[in-house]
Amino acid sequence: MWNLIAAAEMNTTWYLLPLAVVISLVYNASRYEIPAVIVTRAVRTCITILVFMTAVFLVLFVLSFNL
Repeated sequence: MWNLIAAAEMNTTWYLLPLAVVISLVYNASRYEIPAVIVTRAVRTCITILVFMTAVFLVLFVLSFNL
C-alpha cells in the first residue's frame, strides 16, 4: 500500500532514464547482431538521447523563467 503511494508521488522525470536505456537497447538490437556492437552503440545512443533531452529541458526552463 505504501509503495503505491510513494510511486504516485514520485517525480515522473525519473522515468526518462530507463526509457532512454530501453529505447537505445531495442533500437540497436534490431540493427546489429553482435552483442559487443549492440552494447557499445546502445551506450552511445543512450548518451545522445540524454544529452538531447537535457538540452530541450534547459531551453524550456529558460523560456519559462519568470512566467
